[in-house]
Amino acid sequence: MYIAIEGVIGVGKTTLARLLQPAFEAELLLEVFEENPFLSDFYADRARYAFQTQIFFLLSRYRQQNNNVPDLLTAGKSLIADYTFAKDALFAGINLKGDELEMYHKVHEALGEKIPKPDLIVYLQATTDTLMGRIAFRDRPYERQMERAYIDELNLAYEKFFSKPLDRTPVLKIDTNDLNIVQNVEHIKLIENRIRETLGLTPYQPALPMA
Repeated sequence: MYIAIEGVIGVGKTTLARLLQPAFEAELLLEVFEENPFLSDFYADRARYAFQTQIFFLLSRYRQQNNNVPDLLTAGKSLIADYTFAKDALFAGINLKGDELEMYHKVHEALGEKIPKPDLIVYLQATTDTLMGRIAFRDRPYERQMERAYIDELNLAYEKFFSKPLDRTPVLKIDTNDLNIVQNVEHIKLIENRIRETLGLTPYQPALPMA
């Protein structure tokens, strides 16, 4: 079983992945942001550093997924990741243009053919105001210059990206605006139940409400 958790910056992907790990007895694959040497410069000057930032992320994500996902799945282990390889192209569509975007897509397509697809994508949704509040609360140094307009643009792009079938991978959408997965264990159980129900994994309680 391979579950990938997706959503805009600050929505709680990594936190949810860590909290779900024991319930599914899964291995974790967590995205590494801090290793990108262009990230702080990108948030300060998106136009100037977009291509370097995007290519670094693409190659880093490919290396991490290619070195871990196939071996874990072949060994019969369950896996929870806090990102998908496919979503990298979503950011490129916002940050790159012209020849740079065309070159990026060629590389992404070639690399993506070698990456296993998840059995389920859990797409966490939140309003832009909610996301900005969570980003400010966690206070990562390289995110302090992040503009609300950029997060709003990402939010719209994510909604469009996950509004259509994605490589025939099921997408479970969960509104997180009124959830507190850190302080309320029942909210974690609700999400776990939705995942089990979607994948047909027992035990689960049918039609459990998210409210």
